[in-house]
Order: sequence, then structure tokens, then C-alpha cells
Amino acid sequence: MLLFRVSAVSRNVARWGSGALRTGAQPLHPALPFSYGRRRSYSSGEGSAQSAEAEPTQGQYRDSVLVPQTDFPMKLTGQKLLDRELEIQKTCGFAELYSWQRERKAKKEFCLHDGPPYANGDPHVGHALNKILKDIRNRFEMLRGRQVHYIPGWDCHGLPIELKALGELGTAGLSPLQIRQKAREFAEAAIARQRAAFQRWGVMADWDKCYYTFDGAYEAAQLNVFQEMHRKGLIYQDFKPVFWSPSSRTALAEAELEYNPQHVSRAIYATFPLATLPPKMTAEADLAGVSVLVWTTQPWTIPANQAVCYMPNAQYSVVKRADSSQLLLVASERCAALEALLGTQLESKGSFIGSALEGGICRHPTIPDKEVPLLPANHVTMAKGTGLVHTAPAHGMEDYSVASHYKLSLECMVDQEGRFTELAGPELNTLSVMDEGTDKVISMLKAGGALVREEACVHSYPYDWRSMQPVLIRPSRQWFINTASLKDKAKDVLQKVRVLPESARGSLLAMLDRRTYWCISRQRSWGVPIPVFYHKDSGEALVNKHTVSHISKLFKEKGSDCWWELPVESLLPPDVLKKSKAGPATDYVRGEDVLDIWFDSGASWAAVLEDSDPMADVYLEGKDQIGGWFQSSLLTSVAVRNKAPYKSLVVHGFAISEQGEKMSKSVGNVVDPDTVINGAADPGTPAYGADVLRWWVAESNVFSEVQIGPAALNSARDAVGKVRNTLRFLLGNLQGFDPRTQAVDPKQMHYIDQYMLHQLRDFSIKVTDAYGEFDAGRVIRLLQAFITRDLSSFYFSIIKDRLYCEPENSLARRSCQTVLEEVLDGLTRSVAPVLPHLAEEVHAHAPGHDEGDTLFRSGWIKSSSVWRRPGLEEAVEGACAIRDSFLSSIPGKNAAQYDLTIAIEPGLLFELMESFQEQPTSTCSQLTELMMVARTTLTSALPRDLPPDTLLGSGNFLINLEGGVIREDSAYSIAVAPTSAARCPRCRRYTAVSPDCLCPRCQGVVSG
Repeated sequence: MLLFRVSAVSRNVARWGSGALRTGAQPLHPALPFSYGRRRSYSSGEGSAQSAEAEPTQGQYRDSVLVPQTDFPMKLTGQKLLDRELEIQKTCGFAELYSWQRERKAKKEFCLHDGPPYANGDPHVGHALNKILKDIRNRFEMLRGRQVHYIPGWDCHGLPIELKALGELGTAGLSPLQIRQKAREFAEAAIARQRAAFQRWGVMADWDKCYYTFDGAYEAAQLNVFQEMHRKGLIYQDFKPVFWSPSSRTALAEAELEYNPQHVSRAIYATFPLATLPPKMTAEADLAGVSVLVWTTQPWTIPANQAVCYMPNAQYSVVKRADSSQLLLVASERCAALEALLGTQLESKGSFIGSALEGGICRHPTIPDKEVPLLPANHVTMAKGTGLVHTAPAHGMEDYSVASHYKLSLECMVDQEGRFTELAGPELNTLSVMDEGTDKVISMLKAGGALVREEACVHSYPYDWRSMQPVLIRPSRQWFINTASLKDKAKDVLQKVRVLPESARGSLLAMLDRRTYWCISRQRSWGVPIPVFYHKDSGEALVNKHTVSHISKLFKEKGSDCWWELPVESLLPPDVLKKSKAGPATDYVRGEDVLDIWFDSGASWAAVLEDSDPMADVYLEGKDQIGGWFQSSLLTSVAVRNKAPYKSLVVHGFAISEQGEKMSKSVGNVVDPDTVINGAADPGTPAYGADVLRWWVAESNVFSEVQIGPAALNSARDAVGKVRNTLRFLLGNLQGFDPRTQAVDPKQMHYIDQYMLHQLRDFSIKVTDAYGEFDAGRVIRLLQAFITRDLSSFYFSIIKDRLYCEPENSLARRSCQTVLEEVLDGLTRSVAPVLPHLAEEVHAHAPGHDEGDTLFRSGWIKSSSVWRRPGLEEAVEGACAIRDSFLSSIPGKNAAQYDLTIAIEPGLLFELMESFQEQPTSTCSQLTELMMVARTTLTSALPRDLPPDTLLGSGNFLINLEGGVIREDSAYSIAVAPTSAARCPRCRRYTAVSPDCLCPRCQGVVSG
């Protein structure tokens, strides 16, 4: 039969039904042209025999109509909603679900490694976006039978926690252990609040077995990573420029910076007089008194100048100012811009290639008798300034590279608080370099005649990501990771990692390229101590596999507080000293630096993931982790074992306001997830519950910025309400149905029911694929389309008569109910990862399982390959094309009041339609049900004697079977006329002889 498969083209197409081909007269009237391809959806009001909910039947027949019945609430709001969600979490064992699935047998494991949120405040919508995204995927994987490995964690160390814990007290008078105790208490309180929120959102985990970076076992695993990297020579100590936060008095890594694009600097143009002309320029006349013109946005660095750099291949000119006759050396390319800036004409007195500047010597503008060389450098650009770069090796990364190459001095004139030291001279000593120190340097330049111009410069500048104060670059003795030797391997292994969205891969690679070293030491107390000892006399560092292994064991047993609690003799016992070939413990002092928190969290793969060679299936975090946890995890893993710690990376955007603005307490646009769920005293802030918050996450395009506000939340609430009402409609029509004993075999079902199983199978496959792609938004779109197009506007409209008016135990009705139960089960499971509370609530009301069973312990969507019916799909689509033509001919009218004649020439389409109706004319055939009319007549040609009020139409349908092997473009014609039958008082179909008589079908039901 064609309903199953068409397998031959060379012979006659197999018959669907037993009806013989019939012929008819040619139409008398010209047909209205229609051309439809595939099925369109219609609202239930257009051409449907019944409204969305069955109208009450009048009189004695009302009780014989099987209208939906269920105690499942249509709507839950306010406190009832909140109570119901909490009740579901308790009765359905949300808290025990993770442990249950870890104990069951499973063929495959899915590991989503949790990037630890920072334990320094209350939960916010960024947490909700991240944790719910993770939970959606974890619940999906668990439902499909995998054993999920997901251990929530918290990043517990670092300056922000320390600062918040101490508040206005500061660190004055407190020992490191006192500071650590206060910081730990603060972190633990923040963790408790965040953990409670994550549980309320329905996040599945064993909340009694989380990981914390301040746990001794975690710290020990972290030191093992440190030891292995140090053994390979990747960790070293050096004195060189680092980002330094005067507000926090500690070194910072690139990942701890936030760039303020509106920072205002006092930029200056200053001169360095040429004391010795370059040898290649001495032949030039009239160059006496020429000065090199430089530009900088950081005037306070001028006292630390050690050189002026030029671009060897660029063109340079000596120009004469028309307003002062001053001679200036600048890049030729910058002359026009400088003329506009200085407001005077610059007359060229000679030009030459940059390499001709080699050997030139300049006088320092603020330090008498100091001279600095002109040096070539590849970091010089022509985008701004003069094409000549003031170079202070102590305060710039590129400057330091030049100093390293040419053996320049690396004197630091700035202390930990950002103040000039006595090395800067008596005029500058103790002045804050960013404030009064800048004022003083500018006044010194002006007094010496070296200041050409000052201007305000708005540009992007690095800030301490916690104190939100500007940072500076200063040299300091720190511990570093040599990322330059790691990044090629890291880039290589990253190519094997799947990145979603793919565009994020470029950002990852670019950040790896820019990072030549990673400063991992911090001058604070709240962190993991760097396990290094220093000789009291020589200052030489003692750190090796013996010392680090011993400290690691102590940390695992006692926690890292023991670094301060124990005497040095316990930290360096005799056997360790002997293996290290070191002197007595009394010769050493313990180090005071702690590890960068990015190293803390970056070692989590070694501390949390299981197996001897752990690798997570996925890391899923916000885009800020491209330069943070994603990178620190990659670098540490590549350093230790030459592989990435993850197979996939998923990068989501940030939560922002509905106006597209970053959330800020000062602006007042912060959305509190607790308020979203529980509401507020303000009546305009309702309680949405956890499922609405989860829906907002799921339906958003999480790969870009995600907007949240009243409009987005109201939309999510309405969408969840529509899903709820669809599921309620299904439940109501399954009252008294037990699929375990009353289900109908697909082969015995009506064709439209078989078609819906085919569509349900297709839907489940697409939904499964979307979840697998981390595309919950596509899941939502598929769900809404299936509910709206396939169910509400199509299937529900067609089957309501059969569902409400056929005998309760008839095959026709049980066929329909079997499909409704499968649809209910499939929809509930498909939405369960997003709406776990609603899914469990529906499951508790659904038929076919024992009381107390829960959805999340019963598996994924149970679609069957038997449901796949491509031939049937083509048949229904053909019938729907004809229905489209019919409904378009009676816009806004009730299809049930019409008789429909369908004329199709003998061929494949005719045989497909004949399968739905074997008799020439019928009021109760499957074709009549699908068309939702009073009577359907199927013929090969329209009759000649059509009533004068008949509406005519025609169209074509392209049959495409066997992947295009069978193709037939079939024409059809329709004749639409008002029916002469009366409306049945029970079923409301126009199939009765008179208004006061039941139709034959209803007579049988009522009398039977």
C-alpha cells in the first residue's frame, strides 16, 4: 500500500483502498485557479466545525458528549504557583535526582564541568542564564539515558572577597590568618545564598558535594599542577613590568582588567633635544638645535624615559615651525596632522629614511645631564602621535622588550601605592603618579621649554576589574608562566575543540597570540600560597618537586592556612631539605605571595574531573571567560599533559536590560532573579516562578546579548501559559484512558492519526538534535510551531468531533486518544529540560504510569520507527492542499455547512485520496473528517448539473515519493455548495435529516 511505501515506478502504483476508479462529467463552469503545494495551518475558527473548547450541548444530549475533563489547573499564579513549584521539587525528588542518576547503570557519561562562579555576592541574572543553560543540557542528557557528571563549584579566593570581607577595616593590624578567616566567612555566606538560589531554579546537582577552591584537597591538586609546570621550566621568577593596581596594591593579569573606553588622560607633546646628530645626518646643513617630538598619554612616565624609538622603514622629516622657527624631527606621514594640531605651518628642511636616525642621542627633558638613544623598534606606528615613541622600559610592555634587546636600565621610580619614590628626585618623591605627580611632570616640562602642547585624550584604558580604579604598569619581582612557549601547542589543540558559536574561536586564538607571559603571583593574603621559600641572606628561591609535594600533602590534610600556622621547620622537614640539597630550615623564610585566582580555577580540571586522564565533554560559560577560565584551563592542561581539558566550548552572551544597556545598580535597571521568581510588594512585579525564568533563558539567543525586563518576562509567562493549556487540553481528553490496555496499534489507526505519529516522530528527532547543539531556542521554536501549526490549528480541529461524539470505547476514538497520549508524553518530555516543574506536574496527571513515578526517572521521548510513514505524509499533504483550496473559497465561513466535491483525474493523487474515502460520497469518511465538511464526494470529473450557487476551484499538487524517484504533478478541481442537511443537535455537524433529529451516527451512540 502507498501508505507504507511506493517502490516501483515502472508498474501501476499500488492501491491504497479497494474502491474502484470512477469517472464523472466534465465541469460546465470555469474553475477558479488555485495552486497549493504543502499544507498550511489555519486557526480553529476558520472552517472548523467546533470551537477550541466544546460548546455545551443543549437538552438531553449534553451528558452524552465526551467533553474534556481534568483537575489539572488551567493557570497558577502568585503564592499558589510558588507553593506548587516547591511541592513538586519535594515530591518529585529534585534534590535526590542527581545522585539517583549517578548510581544507575549507563553506557555513556556526559561531563559538563562547571566553571566556578565567584563567591563575592548575591545571585544575579547572569548566574541564572549560565546555570539554567547548563541544567537544560544536563537534564536532556540524563533523560536520554546518559550518566551526567556535573559538580557545581565556587571560586573562593582573591582580592574582591578580601576587600568586601574587611570592608572599611582594611588590613591594618590584622595578621594573614585573621584576614583569611574573615574572607572565608564572607565567601561561605555568599556561597550559601547562591547555592540556595541555584536549587530554587531547579538546577540538578548533589548540592552537598560541591567543589570549593579553598578546600585543602582542591588546593593540593592545584599545587600538583604548579609543581609539574615548574618542573618543566614553565614557571619562573623575574623582575619585569606587570599590570599593577595601586588601589589593590597587587599585580594583575590581563584577565583581571576591564577597559574603560571613556578614560580621559592628559596627553602631551614634548621635545627631546638632539645632543648628538645621527652620523648619517651630520652632512645635512641647518640641523643644529633640532629636537625630537614625542607624544604620550602618560606624562608621569617621562622621568623613567630611557630611549626614543623610531620605525626604521618609515620616512622622517625635520620641519621648521612658522610661528617660532623651532626645528622638530617627526615622521613625514604625521606632518599634516601636526600642522592642524599645532595651528601653524611646518616647513620641511629635509627628509630621510628612519634607519638614518641610528646613533642619534637625545637630552632628557627633565633630568639634567641624562642622555637617551634613538633606537629602532617594530612597535612604532603612524596611527597617532609623531611617529617617534617615548620609551620607558619600567612602564610599558613593548618598551621592556626594547630594553631587553638593548640592555637598557629598568629602574622603577613608582612604589606599590602608585607614588613616585626618591629615585624620581626630590620634586616628585611621594607624589601620586596619576594625579599630582602628572601635574608636576607637566610643569617641569613646561619650565624646561620642552612642553609643546597638552590636550585631553579620551581613550580605552585598563582598570582593576574589582576596585574599578585605573591601573599602571610597573616592574616588580613576580612569578610568571611562560605562555609564549605554550601558545603554539595550545592553538594546535584548540583546533580539535568544537566551539559554539564558531566565531568565538577567533577571539580565543587572538588572546592566546597576545599573551607572551602570565603573571601568577599576587601580593595578598587570601589565596593559595605560592610554595616557595627564600634564603635569608641570598634571597635565592627554594622550590622543587620535593618541597612542593610536601606542601601539597600538608594542604590536603590541613588546608592552606597551615602555611602561616606551622613553623618553617614543619614546612621544610629534614628529609625534604636533604633531598633538596639545602641548608637548615632556619636559613629560609616562607614566601608571602599567593597564586592568581585564574590559576586557582584554571586547575579545576585536575581537582574535580574524574579518571586518570580527565577531559570534560563541555565547558559552558559567558564570553568574558574567553580570556579567563577557558584560557587558563587550556594553558594549564596543555602545559601538564599536552591536551585540552574540554571537547567543546559553548560561549554565551551577557544579560542586559531591555534597552540594551549593561545592568547597573546606580542606573536602577538590575533584574534580581529572586524578585523574578517570588515577585515583590509592588503589584506591578508579579511572581513568575522558576519555570518562566528558565523559559526566558531557553528562548533567548544566548550566543549574543540576552535582554531581560518586564516585556521579556511577560512574554515568557504567556508562552508557558500556552504550553500549559495545550497540555491541559490533552490531559482533559485522556480522562479514563489507559494506554497500557486501551492503546490502538498504529496499523489500525485512522490515517490522520498515523500521520500525527509520523509528525511527532519528526518533531522528536528535531528537538533531540537541537538540544544536542545547545540550541534551546530552536527547541522552543520547534515546540511552539508543533503546538500551533500541527496540533491546535490542524489536528485538534479535525479530531474534536471524533473525540467528543464517537462512542467512548470505539476504535475511532481510542485511535485518536492513543495519539493524544503519545503527543502528551512527547511534548512533556521535550519541554522537560526547560520546564521541569511543569513537566512533572503534567506527568503526575497523565495516564499510563504508576502513582509516584516521576518523569525524569523514566527517560526521553519514546518515538518509534514504525511511526515513520513518508507515503502517508504525502497523502495527507495532498489532501491538505485540496482543503486549502476549499477553505480559501469560503473565507470566514463554517466549513461544516458545505458539501465538497473533489474531482481528480485517474492517477496517483486520486488513489491517495481514495484511501481516505472508499465510497463515492460520504458524511463520515476520513476524507470528510479531514476536510471538516458535511459531505465529501470523490470523483474523476465534476458533474455537469451543479447547483447555481456552487463555488468552483482548482489547483495542482506535486507528489514526490522515494526521494524524487516518483514524481507526479496532479491537477484537481473542487465544487463547493451549501449542504441541504440539517444540524445535528448533539454533534452540531450538518448531517441530520431535520433540525430536531439526530444524525445517524449520533442515533447509534445515544441508543447504544
